[in-house]
Amino acid sequence: MATHIAKSILKKIRVSPQKLNLVAAMIRGMHTFDALNVLAHCKKRIAVDVSKALKSAVANAEMNHSLDPDLLYVKEAYVGYSLKLRRYRPRGRGKGEVITKPFSNLTVVVEERS
Repeated sequence: MATHIAKSILKKIRVSPQKLNLVAAMIRGMHTFDALNVLAHCKKRIAVDVSKALKSAVANAEMNHSLDPDLLYVKEAYVGYSLKLRRYRPRGRGKGEVITKPFSNLTVVVEERS
């Protein structure tokens, strides 16, 4: 029996992967309806982008693979590193301090549970 999965990838999200992984860990293994409710009530700023990725994965499953959206659950939600912006801040004695502003990638995979 072939398993049907659908995924959505968000690239270059302006948040550190560590902070994004805190939100992604909340929805791993949950039913998609419950995961969207959890993200709607989450106080973290990045929860809006995670919910967009989850809605996109559900739409991909429904349109491309003709899966039932009521039976979907979050099989995987993982975070990866993307580029880092480097900025410089002046310090004492003519030196400069590097400030890194990280970006991250988010992949959400949904699967139909029978």
